[in-house]
Amino acid sequence: MAFYQQQPYYNPRVPFSGPIQGGLQDGKSIIISGRVLPGANRFHVNLQCGSHAGADVALHFNPRFESTGYVVNNTYQNRNWGSEERKFESPFPQGQTFTLQILVAQDAYKISTNGRHFVDYRHRIPFTLVDTVSVEGMVELNSVAFQNPAPYLPPQPAFPGFIPAQPGYQPQYAMPPGCGFPAYPAAPAAPAYTIPYKTVINGGLHPGKNIVIHGVINPNASRITFNLRYRSGIALHYNPRFDEKVVVRNTNQMESWGSEERFGGMPFQRGQPFQVTISCNPNHYNVFVNGKQAHTYKHRYANLRDIDILEITGDLKLTLVQA
Repeated sequence: MAFYQQQPYYNPRVPFSGPIQGGLQDGKSIIISGRVLPGANRFHVNLQCGSHAGADVALHFNPRFESTGYVVNNTYQNRNWGSEERKFESPFPQGQTFTLQILVAQDAYKISTNGRHFVDYRHRIPFTLVDTVSVEGMVELNSVAFQNPAPYLPPQPAFPGFIPAQPGYQPQYAMPPGCGFPAYPAAPAAPAYTIPYKTVINGGLHPGKNIVIHGVINPNASRITFNLRYRSGIALHYNPRFDEKVVVRNTNQMESWGSEERFGGMPFQRGQPFQVTISCNPNHYNVFVNGKQAHTYKHRYANLRDIDILEITGDLKLTLVQA
């Protein structure tokens, strides 16, 4: 069954409340990008059964910044709060940008923060009753976006390393360690990603779209590159250089490179595993490395839907790619 892809809400004011068109389905994600305000004490994201006052809340995700910081998850039903589930970890620093993804699975909401799996919250109210998302508290929002279950695509000639879904599978949205993004089950053998690696970004980019890359840097690595390409150029060239101890960001248009951006740290280490999330926002990309924001890059090529190829090269091994 195909589901209509709802357009994101861009730069909505907080408090925010908006309908989830078509409601929730197994495998659907809600992706919220924004910034925690400096000095924030708390904020929350609710998945609600209605937009009226007193509506049941199937998921209440509530980061609090008191003492060392923690997150409360709960459900509000029949005008009563249930028992709190607390995780004493603060995934979103005050004053920093963030990406929150809530993936609907049959048994639970699978919640990821900045590309890392954070917590599962088992359903207390059927997710099919949820029709509204709301955000309140000390945050500002870039986008609230929606990602439907990935459709089945029949096997076809593909780029090296691409493994299509298998005929007859009902998608089981497995959660690889450290990742909150849905994945089809692999063929009986584990996925093998060949370097250089190239894959299609189905439908191109849009605000709220996240690209997730996991891998391991080679012990003697010199350079690695992540490119977001369009037909005649490179919208984002993200190029960690171990020989220079810098990450270079740039754009190539009309076969010409722009000015390099080299400021910011070097969050990668030779011989070490990594998790990268490239989060597309209305005006810029946020790049998270190992769950922490590493770089921001303003769009120089603004036709985001045209950006439909992810390319990865260099001295690394890939273990997971979600584009």
